Amino acid sequence: MKKTIVSLVAVLFLSASCDQAHLQQVQAPVHPGVSPWDRDLLPGAERDEKKDGTQPAQMPVAQLEAPKDAILEGRKRLIPAISATFARRTTPQRAKWLADICFQKTKGTTFTPLDLAEIALAETGGHRLSSQAVSPKGALGVWQLMPERALSHGYQPSEMKDDEKCAEAAVRELKEKLSMAKGNLARAKRYYCGTGPAAAAYDAIRKRFRAEILRELERSFHEQGFLTEATIHG
Repeated sequence: MKKTIVSLVAVLFLSASCDQAHLQQVQAPVHPGVSPWDRDLLPGAERDEKKDGTQPAQMPVAQLEAPKDAILEGRKRLIPAISATFARRTTPQRAKWLADICFQKTKGTTFTPLDLAEIALAETGGHRLSSQAVSPKGALGVWQLMPERALSHGYQPSEMKDDEKCAEAAVRELKEKLSMAKGNLARAKRYYCGTGPAAAAYDAIRKRFRAEILRELERSFHEQGFLTEATIHG
């Protein structure tokens, strides 16, 4: 029994901890095309990374494998932790709704619900994760897609008020940024915001939200008696 629990936890944290440049996602990699907007963004992004000393992206040399049922179970276990974290910013009902969307819209992709959730928190966590959120520059919805980006993914800007469509567009946007970042997921998430100081600040906020969700996940495991401290960190 203990061996089974440890194996499940290992799969869960494997599927949930994908910010490292050398770590391959447990599912097949995605190689989307790069849009004209991304081609304009890329030179500036590369200059910013040279300034801050970021290392070039390295493509994974091997693919990690895990049973599909175990991967799905690991992803499902993220939902309550995401919901609890969302609930600190919005109503419990909306928190659960958005957590379920993070799960559903990342199924069959290289991304986990955690990836989509942390971006939502970074974008609109300070605005109660509102579907009506509009940035000063015109970005729309919980995942803050610019109108031209929504259009590039096949959606009308007005549809970004629909949480499900906004999440779908966000996943497509992140796929493009992953291609632009040559498979480096952490960098792709930074590109999601753009380049320059604003993107660096956004990335720091995103990582704090990611850590908050993972702490909630760890807490829930302890409460259910699934883990000991040594199991998580040892």
